[in-house]
Amino acid sequence: MEVFFSPPLESLARPTRVVNVGVLASGSGSNFESIVKAAPSLGFQVCCLVVNKENAGAIERAGRLGIPHGVVSHRDFGSRETFDEAIVSALQSHGAEWVAMAGWMRIASKPLLRAYEQRIVNLHPSLLPSFKGATAVKDALLAGALLSGCSVHHVVEELDAGPLVAQAAVRVHPDDDELSLHARIQEAERVLYPRALAHAIAQVEAND
Repeated sequence: MEVFFSPPLESLARPTRVVNVGVLASGSGSNFESIVKAAPSLGFQVCCLVVNKENAGAIERAGRLGIPHGVVSHRDFGSRETFDEAIVSALQSHGAEWVAMAGWMRIASKPLLRAYEQRIVNLHPSLLPSFKGATAVKDALLAGALLSGCSVHHVVEELDAGPLVAQAAVRVHPDDDELSLHARIQEAERVLYPRALAHAIAQVEAND
């Protein structure tokens, strides 16, 4: 599979000290596992996983990989803000210095954004700023895009609008449907996300 990385992977920086990263996930956790496995060679470590669904597949992966994990269900809270306060408490209890959203299907609110200002990154399945939101892959196909891919970006209050860290592009094939295109994007995600996360950490830490 042909993938185009921007910036090139070999140019991405790595942290100068080992940083604790907490991962937020809502689904199967394939990108969570990629991050955990790549972390030792990239200068950071995953200190915990927090999910918002008791049946999230990421829980099984965390158990197998020996990563501390817990469930904080958004259904137990009356607002996004009180939910995010609980998320912050869970992350901080494990010493998380950075947050990586990996298939996290909740929009960050002020308590989380304040606690981890400039230290939250997200992975989105499109070449931002095109095709924001939850139906990005479908929207790219409907628009007749010739290229699609994924973006790692800093998280801000506006959805999918934070500064870009890195992107990976894949060609859209004439016979693609949503499933086939998404599968190729996911392959690129598993390569890009750990390296882009390390790069984001290195950039911010260097400016502190």
